[in-house]
Amino acid sequence: MQKKLTITVDDEVYEGLHKVIGPRRISRFIEDLVRPHVTEHDLEASYAEMAQDEVREQQALEWAEGTSGDAGDEPR
Repeated sequence: MQKKLTITVDDEVYEGLHKVIGPRRISRFIEDLVRPHVTEHDLEASYAEMAQDEVREQQALEWAEGTSGDAGDEPR
C-alpha cells in the first residue's frame, strides 16, 4: 500500500529533480534513497530475493564474464 506525502524543497532542488530525474520518477527516486535509512533491512533475505530474479542473475553473469578478460589485458 502506498501513502501520499507532501514535502517542501528549495526551488533549485525541485528544478534539479525535474531536470535530472524526470517529473514522473521523483517519488521512486526519493523512496529508493530513503528506504535503507528508515526500514529494517534483512540483508540475507534481500540477497535471496535478488537471486530469484533469473533475468537479473543472467545479466549479472554476462556482465561478470564480459569483464573478467579485461583485467588480464591491462598493463602492469
